[in-house]
Amino acid sequence: MQTLTILGATGSIGRSTLDVVARHPERFRVFALSGGAQFELLAQQCAVFVPEYAVVLDESVAVQLRALLTSIHCATQVLVGVQALCDVASDSSVTTVMSAIVGAAGLLPTMAAAKAGKRVLLANKESLVMAGALMTAAVREGGATLLPIDSEHNALFQCMPEPHDSKSIASLTLTASGGPFLHTPVAELKNITPDEACAHPRWSMGRKISVDSATMMNKGLEVIEAFWLFGISAAQINVVIHPQSIIHSLVNYVDGSSLAQLGHADMRVPIAHALAYPERIHSGVGLLDLATQGKLEFFAPDLEKFVCLRLAFDALNAGGAAPIVLNAANECSVAAFLDGCIGFLDIDRINELALNTVHPAIPVNLDDVLAVDAQTRRWASQIIMDMA
Repeated sequence: MQTLTILGATGSIGRSTLDVVARHPERFRVFALSGGAQFELLAQQCAVFVPEYAVVLDESVAVQLRALLTSIHCATQVLVGVQALCDVASDSSVTTVMSAIVGAAGLLPTMAAAKAGKRVLLANKESLVMAGALMTAAVREGGATLLPIDSEHNALFQCMPEPHDSKSIASLTLTASGGPFLHTPVAELKNITPDEACAHPRWSMGRKISVDSATMMNKGLEVIEAFWLFGISAAQINVVIHPQSIIHSLVNYVDGSSLAQLGHADMRVPIAHALAYPERIHSGVGLLDLATQGKLEFFAPDLEKFVCLRLAFDALNAGGAAPIVLNAANECSVAAFLDGCIGFLDIDRINELALNTVHPAIPVNLDDVLAVDAQTRRWASQIIMDMA
């Protein structure tokens, strides 16, 4: 039986993970859950799965969560803070960690799980974007297993033999839905509202990642993630827009073969694959009936319209601290957009300005990574204040 810590249990990936886990009580036991401000949902999850620990980052949230758990006679202990996240990710009784915290906040507990040799199910792409070399080294040195959860990277993983031979791979093609503004002229994007940006046509996601999908920054971050996961060059990574989200990605081999993974746009599929790997278990998702799907479309991305995707390739090619700078600037600009402080197109502007302006030294350890992240956030906050 696997013993799980689910980081980001109240988010869309966390909820889908618990849905799969509930279908297989003989295989999985929940040790710890973490959440943000949604303490009522976290309490409901604790009541169902009765983990030893629930972790939140804010003491005021912890107070409310403890009171609610007491009222429903749930014995789950509430812990607070980043160190608590790291502790439940590296605890000796834990076999598997679902890393589903959105953004840079997921880096430290994911690194702790890798160093402790856990089976790490990676939905927090920022861990590799910010600290790819350090994270992959921690996986090797800690004897951890890293399994991708993003539907695109999980698809690539499924299409590769294990262990894969990089010499046989010509390129990787990541598919992208194109988000809600695929066919919207650039001139009409200026007045896009947060609610419009979060209305994804295919996937149900949190607001931050939904905005990233609308700008295609999410795909850009996935390009950087693929670089570290699969050990190929940036020039071998391609992106194609596929609005129907049926083909989740392709591996293109040197002999002319291309292998693709297909399925419904439901994150329970890659989650179930990674949870049970190398076995297969029921995910709760029905089989794909191609005859009912209609036309499948594919387009090359417009890098003049989707500036953030171009910036991600630029950051990957620049290397060093550039991916950290881009991720930090993007998190700040997206938060400011969702708060109504800047416009939708300002996200592109701030991210590009950050890459062209913030040039810290190449990080050599985790402290350096966090310092670059903090430096960029201070810079971005000032830029946003000046624009407001």
